Amino acid sequence: MARRKPNARPKATRHPAAKQKFTSVERSSLYASREAAKVLGTVLRGDAERRAVASIKSLVFSPSVRNKRGTFALVCETLKHLPVIKEVLEIANVLNSKWKRQEPLVYIICYDILFGKEPPLIGDAEKFLMRRKDALVSSLATLLVRKKVETVDELLGLSQLNGPLKPSRYVRVNTLKMDVDAAVQELGKFYKVQKDETVPDLLVMPPGSDLHAHHLVKNGRIFLQGKGSSMVAAALQPEPGWQVLDACAAPGNKTINLAALMKGQGKIIACELNEERVKRLEQTIKLSGATNVEVFHGDFLGLNPKDPSFAKVRAILLDPSCSGSGTITDRLDHLLPSHSADNKSYDSIRLHKLAVFQKKALTHALSFPHVERVVYSTCSIHQIENEDVVSSVLPLASSLGFELATPFPQWQRRGLPVFAGSEHLLRMDPDEDKEGFFIALFTRTNKLDELNSSELPERQCGRRRRRQCSHPFLWPKVFFRAWNGRMR
Repeated sequence: MARRKPNARPKATRHPAAKQKFTSVERSSLYASREAAKVLGTVLRGDAERRAVASIKSLVFSPSVRNKRGTFALVCETLKHLPVIKEVLEIANVLNSKWKRQEPLVYIICYDILFGKEPPLIGDAEKFLMRRKDALVSSLATLLVRKKVETVDELLGLSQLNGPLKPSRYVRVNTLKMDVDAAVQELGKFYKVQKDETVPDLLVMPPGSDLHAHHLVKNGRIFLQGKGSSMVAAALQPEPGWQVLDACAAPGNKTINLAALMKGQGKIIACELNEERVKRLEQTIKLSGATNVEVFHGDFLGLNPKDPSFAKVRAILLDPSCSGSGTITDRLDHLLPSHSADNKSYDSIRLHKLAVFQKKALTHALSFPHVERVVYSTCSIHQIENEDVVSSVLPLASSLGFELATPFPQWQRRGLPVFAGSEHLLRMDPDEDKEGFFIALFTRTNKLDELNSSELPERQCGRRRRRQCSHPFLWPKVFFRAWNGRMR
């Protein structure tokens, strides 16, 4: 029998390390910083590449973001302090290659360390940067000395970032789910509410009214939508039973506005090329309760206007990518690096590229042979994206039987007087109306499709509707991608 050595120690039993538990506050902080970093990364990449992305507000208030208010505040404050944060990191020289690849997250955490609430040590990035807190604080002090200022506020020049007074909050009532008077009564319990004088289903509320968590917003009975954006679908004036094509549909506010104006009848073909924006579009449609919208994941410019599938399309809403210069304050684009004073020449190149695309898209919209109404809109203040685009297509439009009509005749601000007929165009002024917007309405005077469904006898029209329903325009996404790839 083996004998145990007298001095032998029993082997220690290894227990798995207990999983670290975080408090709810710590978890919330961790989620907020990661969500903020994702939003910040999206807008910074789009800004660096000078391509259109959703506004900061749209990204933050998407359904996937949990702590919307905290994330929005964190992104905005980080952007305001971003020039300082970048210089501090450069002076401190504390980032290795790993963390340089995660710059948006680093910016978010550095803001918290230097200017906000010190982050809890629960993430690798937080632990890495907190170990270098002294170096970061010292670098900030060095920067203040270099710039010959005493405070961070002086360093930022915050007085230059303060924009005009906040505009009124506009809310569009989703009449698919709720009537306007009921919305006024419900919102009036806590806010001062009045009906807009121009757009029938639009309500005006005091500046700063925060409705993002309101139950009417969450259940899709009302949508937070600016006045200019709400005027676009109303300018098109689609009738119930029509087929309408929304050429650049995401995030979907104008799409569901069309659906409400059409009382949920007829059909809307909502086109969107970007896959992530398609998801957002689908979420908006689902929230609104609209059942007459079919999402087309593909390129509007790749559609064949002579395809029989579009023979019944009578109106097109074209709100293409633009500079967003009319909603810079609302979108918070003035906080982005590209809006510094030394980027004017680069912006000029970007505007030219946008205008080329806009002309191509408007030309394509006018080429659909049975379309009777086309609205072209931008949230831009630049003539190159507005009057110049419209003027460039007028000869083609005239040859196809289109002429400019006057949306909202009672509206005083019209197009810049750069060509005959510009008085038909509609403009909103950033100073007078607190946002810049542009709308052009084309109507066909000699309809090529005299025999349309609205003019057919009831029995024949009924047969057409049944045939339409049995062959819906809803192609598989796989086919969209393959087909769209051939067209490029």
